[in-house]
Formats: sequence, C-alpha cells, structure tokens
Amino acid sequence: MRLLGKLGLAAAACLLGANVAAADTTVKWLHIEANPAQVKIWEEVARSYEASHPGVKVEMQFLENEAYKAKLPTILQSKDRPNIIYSWAGGVLKTQIEAGVLDDITDSVKGYSDSLTPAALAAFTSGGRVYGLPTALSQVGFLCNKELMAKAKVDPGAIKSWDDLLAAVKTLKAAGVTPIVVGGADKWPLHFYWTHLAVRIGGKPAFDAALRGENGGFAGETFQKSGELFKQLVDLQPFQNGFLGFKNPQAVGYFGDGKAAMTLAISTVYHLQRALAADKTGLSEDKICWFDFPVVSGGKGAPSDTLGGITGWLITKGSPKEAVDFLKYFVSKDVQTRLAAGNFIIPVVHGADAGLNNSFMKLIAANLAKSNYHQNFYDQSLGPSVGRVVNDVTAEIAGGSMSPQDAAKAIEAAWKQGN
Repeated sequence: MRLLGKLGLAAAACLLGANVAAADTTVKWLHIEANPAQVKIWEEVARSYEASHPGVKVEMQFLENEAYKAKLPTILQSKDRPNIIYSWAGGVLKTQIEAGVLDDITDSVKGYSDSLTPAALAAFTSGGRVYGLPTALSQVGFLCNKELMAKAKVDPGAIKSWDDLLAAVKTLKAAGVTPIVVGGADKWPLHFYWTHLAVRIGGKPAFDAALRGENGGFAGETFQKSGELFKQLVDLQPFQNGFLGFKNPQAVGYFGDGKAAMTLAISTVYHLQRALAADKTGLSEDKICWFDFPVVSGGKGAPSDTLGGITGWLITKGSPKEAVDFLKYFVSKDVQTRLAAGNFIIPVVHGADAGLNNSFMKLIAANLAKSNYHQNFYDQSLGPSVGRVVNDVTAEIAGGSMSPQDAAKAIEAAWKQGN
C-alpha cells in the first residue's frame, strides 16, 4: 500500500509537471529584418515581455526577404507555422485572408487600435475586420552619395524632373562615376522605376481606373508610357556592371561602400546601407543626400504623391492569445518611440514620432504626412500572381528582352486572369 501510495504521488507529480509545462506558451515570431542593430532592440523588447509575463517565451525566427516570399505559402499550411509573420499588406494579405490562414484580431485590439495612424491600420483591415497591426511607413526615393555627386558636379537638389535625372546620369557617366546601383536579380527593386513613373504620369485616378479595367487597364497609355520612360533610362546604361546578377542586399552594400552615386530605394535603406557595407560602417549621415522621385512633364500625378510601404505583422490561424498580446506590446508608443529615435522607422503609433531626432527621418515623415496618395508597392498591392508578373516584366525591360508595350500587356493579361 505504501508503495502504491508512493507511485500515486509520483504519478500525480508527473501529471502536475505536465500541466505546468503545458501552461508555458511559446510565441513564434518570423521576421525578415537584416539590420542587426534593429533586431537587437527587438530581442530586448521580447525579453522584457517575457520577464513581465512568466510562462511565455517569444521565439524569433529569421528568413531572408526573397526566401520568405517564396516559402511563406508553404509555411502557412504547416501545423508548426509561426504565430506572428511579416506583411506588406495589399493583395497578398487579401489572398491570405481568403485562404483562411490568418486570425481575425478585431476584438483583441479594440481600444488599442485607436492609438494607430488610421491609414496605416486600414492597410491591415478588410471588410471592417482587423487581421494585423502596422508597424512602419516608408517612402521610395533616391538616396545619393554627396561626394560622388560633387565629383561629377551634379547638384542632387536640382534633379526635379525625369529629364533632369537622365541628364544627371549622363554627367555622372562622363565623370567616370557609376550613376545608379540596383539589385536586379531580385527584380522588385527595378519595379520601383516603372511603378513610380506610373504614379507620376497618371496619379491615383489612372491606377484606380486600371483596377476597374478602364482605359485599357494596365495595358493603357499611362502604363505603356511608364515603360517607355524607364527604357529611356535603361538605354543610358545607368546601372553597375552585372546589375541583373546583384541581389538587393548586395546592391545596398555596394551603395554603402561608396561605389555608386545613387540608388532608388525604400527610405529604410538610409540606415540599412551601414549594416550591409563591407566595413559595417557605410556612408555617414553627412555623406548621404535624398531627393524625391522626379516629376514627369505633363504628368497628372501630384509631386507630393508617394510610393512606399505600410509594413506590419499578422497573426496566423489558431495562435495563442499571447501572440496578439505581445504584438500590442511590441507596437506600442514606448517601443515605437525607441525605434524612431534609432532612425529605424517612421512610426504609426500616435506620439511616437517625437522620437525622431534625425533630419532625414523627419524629412520622410513630413513627406508622408503631406502625401494625399501613398501607393503601396505594386507587387504587393496587386496580389502575388500579378505582382510576380510586374517584377518579371520590369526586369525584362531593364535587360532589353521585352518592349514597354508588351510588358504593359502582360500585366493587364495577368490582372484579367486573376480577376
């Protein structure tokens, strides 16, 4: 009997231990951030959350940008999928909602969501329901190297029109300076040119009309002309040798190494170029300049219209409630202010922009504040299948293997097929 009693106590202890283990919750967080300085802050925030929430572990996982895009559909079908995933919103988010792989977090963020910039939250809302939380805004424009521009006697502040940009490229080449570096192997950095030209030529009305299939859709005049103007640039051979073989991180590092005068990039590259430069120092603040994407003569888009991203995080289906709780903790005023102060983000939480202490980041924040039309990246906005075609044909224009007219027709055909 005494032995049975001991066995009973041992069984009870094992059962209790199992319950304690079951009470421990792991929140799996998958990200694509390549800047170790920013990831370090994220890790500190995760450890801080764990300290104030005993029994909860936040496990960070990293995937390189292109690998993430390629593998995510498969990852989301896995029973062991992460709980928090990175998102650029747009049509890709819509596809994920329709596939039923995301949690509706509307009720979990009631009240809290009032602290967020409405336009940023709207990007993660569908049918009045919230599926994710925004974390940062960004703008695409030209980052430039002051020393190389000065060497060629090019004034970046004077580049206002597309013709000005073409003239600057010619002058830089004549001075023996590589005008522009681009990660052509990843294709999407090239789509910035075609897309931003469409924003300048047709503005929001042209994009909205194309979505409705009006005026020839994406095969219409605006989009053919954007390809034609892009080809004007391509014909000047403005990019570094072998640009179609460069991945984006390699191209950003090339700019940070001081090997090209300009790069058309997301504003976050301002900071990222330091981490990806060979010496891990890159270009200091006093050596970097910025100018907005130039206007197009006769274009209907406003000069203040912006292209960029509204990035954020989604909660996958069946995740523990702690995943949303941690996400609210992460996208909080305190954390956003800290990231803003480190020049990592243009924040989306009200009041966190007080952390911005850098003239470049303040400039981007001001640009976004005055923009009445902020176009999300086409390769995200139009959904994964059409976005892939946009990137492919833009790269083909850059490589000289497709005409601007055929590129526009291919995008329209893909849009019609998917809609």
